[in-house]
Amino acid sequence: MNNELSGLGLAMRAGKMVTGDEMVIKAIRSREAKLVVLAGDASSNTQKKFRDKCASYGIPLLVGFDRERLGASIGKPERLVLALTEQGFADMIRRKLGTTSEVEYIE
Repeated sequence: MNNELSGLGLAMRAGKMVTGDEMVIKAIRSREAKLVVLAGDASSNTQKKFRDKCASYGIPLLVGFDRERLGASIGKPERLVLALTEQGFADMIRRKLGTTSEVEYIE
């Protein structure tokens, strides 16, 4: 696992992350999500759904890497979408991943 994604594993172990479509949507709606990370290989419909939902609720969205690498970074099988629920972790991930070439989109 690369250094950029190591912060995701730390957030998972600290219990400051939710994964999966429904749980992430719920966290966005409740404004519990501080940053949403979406796999770059998600379908265009899924990308649109999360871009629209995050924009509507003012939650930053980061699109990059692939579902296998996101899952491996948190010690789970493939993961399509993750939400960080603590601002400190969200800031750390944005700083680390915002500068890598593997991130396609951040807002």
